[in-house]
Amino acid sequence: MNKKHIKIALTGNPNAGKTTIFNVLTGTRQKVGNWPGVTVEKKEGIINHNEYEIHIVDLPGTYSLTPFSVEEVIARDFIINESPDVVINIIDASNMERNLYLATQVRELDCKVMFVLNMADLAESRGIRIDAPKLSELLDVEIVYTVGNKGAGVNVLLEKAIRLAEEGKPALPERRVHYNRDIEAAIADVQAMIDERGGLFYNSRWIAIKLLEQDDIIRKRVGGEAGPSGEAILQRAEALRNRLADIFDDDLEIVMTDERYGFIAGIAREVVTTTKKNRVDLSRNIDLVLTNKFLGFPIFIFFIWLMFQLTFSLGAFPMELIEKGFSLLLLFVDHILSDGLFKDFLAEGVIAGVGSVAVFLPNILILFFCIAIFEDTGYMARAAFLMDRIMHLIGLHGKSFIPMLMGFGCNVPAIMATRTLENRKDRILTILITPFMSCSARLPVYIVLAGTFFPGHAGTVIFLIYLTGILVAMVSGRIFRSTLLRGEDAPFVMELPPYRAPMIKGLLIHMWDRARQFLKKMGGVILIGSVVIWGLSVFPRDIRYSTDYEKKLSEIEASYTAEVARTGSQDRRRQLSEERDRAVDRILRAREKERTEKVYMGKIGRLVEPLFEPIGIDWRGSVALLTGFVAKEIVVSTLGILHAVEGQTDRAALGKALKNSGMTPLSALSMMIFVLLYVPCLATVLMIMRETGSAGWAFFNIFYSTIVAWCAAFVVYRAGLLFFAG
Repeated sequence: MNKKHIKIALTGNPNAGKTTIFNVLTGTRQKVGNWPGVTVEKKEGIINHNEYEIHIVDLPGTYSLTPFSVEEVIARDFIINESPDVVINIIDASNMERNLYLATQVRELDCKVMFVLNMADLAESRGIRIDAPKLSELLDVEIVYTVGNKGAGVNVLLEKAIRLAEEGKPALPERRVHYNRDIEAAIADVQAMIDERGGLFYNSRWIAIKLLEQDDIIRKRVGGEAGPSGEAILQRAEALRNRLADIFDDDLEIVMTDERYGFIAGIAREVVTTTKKNRVDLSRNIDLVLTNKFLGFPIFIFFIWLMFQLTFSLGAFPMELIEKGFSLLLLFVDHILSDGLFKDFLAEGVIAGVGSVAVFLPNILILFFCIAIFEDTGYMARAAFLMDRIMHLIGLHGKSFIPMLMGFGCNVPAIMATRTLENRKDRILTILITPFMSCSARLPVYIVLAGTFFPGHAGTVIFLIYLTGILVAMVSGRIFRSTLLRGEDAPFVMELPPYRAPMIKGLLIHMWDRARQFLKKMGGVILIGSVVIWGLSVFPRDIRYSTDYEKKLSEIEASYTAEVARTGSQDRRRQLSEERDRAVDRILRAREKERTEKVYMGKIGRLVEPLFEPIGIDWRGSVALLTGFVAKEIVVSTLGILHAVEGQTDRAALGKALKNSGMTPLSALSMMIFVLLYVPCLATVLMIMRETGSAGWAFFNIFYSTIVAWCAAFVVYRAGLLFFAG
């Protein structure tokens, strides 16, 4: 049976619960990408409900449809150009007046509209009562109550949306915002000119309002599509606009905004009542502690520390299971394939190379789970509020800290998030310092090194590494603001949304999104990188050794056999066996060391080793750091391949190999500092280029971050040597 297709657009203010409802409706049946031509995230999902196939699009959260930001343009253009069957506007019921500004703008569009009063339980707890039937009557729109994080009312919402799409009509024009007599006369004048030429791309009243508000996008579109008559319409709108500005002695857009707020205030007076019962504003009381001038910052630091402790400790058990799974896979390959180049390629290049990174999936998921909790509970905004005073030291404000905090997950979406900053210099400054926030791709390196060399304090060491990244970002920001990007601090008001209980389903969806990206990366860049590194580490095959190692091994075996024949003591034979094993191990390690130095990767390592030797990193570590430019996860698999770890997915074996190679806790700390600060991955560099619109800023970031990383690692390593020597 052919299903009927319905397209629904979800719109609403940030923090109104729009994405929560989207997640409840679509679950895991959603696709995440970017809107065409821009880097703003696009979410859409397709669900089947009875005889309907419903395509749901989650539009970017905005406070209005005035095109001041990319998000506002995207939301408005989608409704106008894509003509969804229903537009559902999500309204925070506990803060209805502010949310109604966007709702009234959506209401002015020529489409079928529904209003959803979300977080109805929170409104009720605050003593706020909304007369939904009255609101529906005043605006001629369908009203639905929901509690998104509990899924309450969502099924009713879906049923009413389908009914509206199938049977309903666009809301009556008489129930839209009506401006004062002079503005309405001007709107009618421009509207008549548009209707006279047979109309334009959208309803004539809305276009007339936008032209009077001097909306640049609509002006260009009218001028481009309407030809000579379009120019006449623009001139008439401009003349009327100037006349109205003289009448009101103010900018017409401000006057029209005031008129909308007056309309909203009138609606609120009709439908909103606040009970006088004694009630406790839970969010405000929690904020008395969490945003306290003295307690707030230590609590924030504790939460971040706890996040990394959980990431390391809770991730240990599933990591062991994944390690065992890959070890069994390697044993299976070893059993079914005969020795040869293909077996080495499959076992060491593909399975072990990818497996050495795959084992860290649990840690990355736990990290993203914690970040999702910060976002969904509303604590992320409090973190930005707490950091506002500190951010002012580098000439930014707390809003810039939100992309930086997102950088703990991944620098690419974090840099994309800087689009919310209005000032271009603020955006570039935030983009340049965000890569110092250690992303999840660096986490596997920290876990291996901290777990090997600081086993009792790994979580704390990782926390201090992340804290170092924040401090370096702050210092760099102050330098940039004083030199390259001079400017005044931008005014800033941080919205503090109410605290909400996170929805488990939403948290799991966030984790799955990250897991999907990570698995995709493993099957792409990490797999390719591991195979390339393996190839460079095994070729050329015909190595000319400086010593006849086979002869030495034969001599040791012959000497052992002769000694065993001369003695009858069981203890002596056991001692001789242990001595033989140690001697054989020394020769095998010497042969492997010479082999790795003479293959292509070893030659590359020897070439760059002088650059890294002053900071305590040998040639193997140097090569691993070079490969990290493509993706930081590859650093671990490179170390495993270059140290010839049998079953590279075993962290204990890699840790032992690192210790045997001469790495010390101090050089491990130096390497972690370098990994933290040096050039971000290729995807981040390309994103910097795209968001700044300049290759120059991207190359500047590469050189600056690498120089800072080398200097910081040098100070840590050399100061440590002096301290321990002292």
